[in-house]
Amino acid sequence: MASVFTDLQFNGLTRCFVENGLLTENDAQKYIQGAQKAKVSLIAYLVTNKLIDSKTIAARASLEFGIPYFDLDAIDYRSLPISRVAEKLIRKHHALPLFIRGNTLFLAISDPTNFQALDDINFQSRLNPEAILVEEDKLAKIIDIALEAADTSMSDMLDADLDNLEITGGEEDNTRNDANSDIDDAPIVRFVNKILLDSIKQGVSDIHMEPYEKNFRIRYRADGILHQIASPPASIASRIISRIKVMSKMDIAERRVPQDGRIKMTLSKNRAIDFRVNTCPTLFGEKVVLRILDPTSAQIGIEKLGFEPEQQQLFLSAINKPYGLVLVTGPTGSGKTVTLYTGLNLLNSVERNISTAEDPVEITVEGINQVNMNVKAGLTFATALRAFLRQDPDIIMVGEIRDTETAEIAVKAAQTGHLVLSTLHTNDAPQTLNRLMQMGIPPFNIVSAVNLIMAQRLARRLCEYCKTPADYPDIAFLSAGFKQEELSTLKVFKAGPGCDHCTNGYKGRVGIYQVMTLSEKMRELILEGGNAMQLANQATSEGINDLRASGLNKVRMGVTSLEEIDRVTKE
Repeated sequence: MASVFTDLQFNGLTRCFVENGLLTENDAQKYIQGAQKAKVSLIAYLVTNKLIDSKTIAARASLEFGIPYFDLDAIDYRSLPISRVAEKLIRKHHALPLFIRGNTLFLAISDPTNFQALDDINFQSRLNPEAILVEEDKLAKIIDIALEAADTSMSDMLDADLDNLEITGGEEDNTRNDANSDIDDAPIVRFVNKILLDSIKQGVSDIHMEPYEKNFRIRYRADGILHQIASPPASIASRIISRIKVMSKMDIAERRVPQDGRIKMTLSKNRAIDFRVNTCPTLFGEKVVLRILDPTSAQIGIEKLGFEPEQQQLFLSAINKPYGLVLVTGPTGSGKTVTLYTGLNLLNSVERNISTAEDPVEITVEGINQVNMNVKAGLTFATALRAFLRQDPDIIMVGEIRDTETAEIAVKAAQTGHLVLSTLHTNDAPQTLNRLMQMGIPPFNIVSAVNLIMAQRLARRLCEYCKTPADYPDIAFLSAGFKQEELSTLKVFKAGPGCDHCTNGYKGRVGIYQVMTLSEKMRELILEGGNAMQLANQATSEGINDLRASGLNKVRMGVTSLEEIDRVTKE
């Protein structure tokens, strides 16, 4: 036996298998050679070829090496601190970070002899790794799922890589002075790159850079709320802003008028993020706001938007009709574009010609013809719509109906065999009908063209890990809109103190919708010139939830808090 074991790559583990009767000496030697040839670990080779059950290996190895055993079925991959270890190390060593306690990183491994993994991850993460044994097949599966979900190609970008991010600007501008050393200073480059990269990791929608007389403030908008994340010295504010302007191909010498630009950051071969950049001169310098345009935001799936079942069915039915007008309404930042693109993704196929007119295009989608508005050049929504109608369209999306001319063309297109999707800025669905009439659209055209009107808001989701039960007096529930008969069984939650998974007790956002089709009675009201209040009363009598009622349903479900619904549905 000794002559065999001296040549074994995994001496202690292989001896354990042989001594416990799981392998013969000859088989052990053969399988080690097979593993070496396949360039995988012995455990991976044994499990992949179904030579030993992975659970048996983990149990035996746990006893042999005194390492605790853990069942990965009990873990939620979304809660893993995946960003703390580079993807290349996770894949190289087949080791997955499970959770962090203090300065200790608990690491799931299937091979207890892989000491190199602990050393490499300790060096990279600056944490002390503690091994936990898991089953090989489960580990391989959850590594793939967790890395795909987190897109951890970003976590490979260590501090040393911040100088070398692949970043390109928008339209070419030759006004940059390459001799300006201030904007090319390595510390400034690294700082700006880190701000952009961290914003992507944290799921931020906007970055605000604001110079004041004595300080410089940087804020992130996460889940609709602004949070201050840095306050660099005011003395370097101009250098940071100049760096942003160079990256977005703006004129760095022009500080008196607003400018627009664009930055593209390539994170991996499969993912790139665009930043829409705007500068505005203020009293103490230029304020910069960057909107983060992540194409994956429109690929979340209709089930995750927050529709109630009957609302989702109404929306799907409307967008699958061959013609008609579907309108989504709400304030800026209420998720209208994501809702429309979720619908367009469902409709996007080789059989359909889909064109969009947007100002600007925020989400790029393969297979959809997207047009950026350019008012200076004469390319407006109305101009683009006219062009689309000569391009044999099936589906048209108009970023926003802003004027009578655009509204008239959209309605005409919807009446002549095209499906038209667009947005309006009104508070709820009934007011949208009145807005169209105020824009000069005849009532008979409205009733014949409109398929569906949908008002929406975005509310923050309660963190599943730290939300706590809320205990309010009955009068508070009744004044909020709940019914007396449901108070005895009503269970609601409020934001917790905050944890590693969330920001101040909230994580992510969910849509709240009012989805309204036009019934015969509603059509009669429109033709009679009914006002928004009459239309709203008719919608309520037909059982259509307004935004407040839909929000209270989310509170009943424990998805969000009563305070959050008050914030987003407050008139």
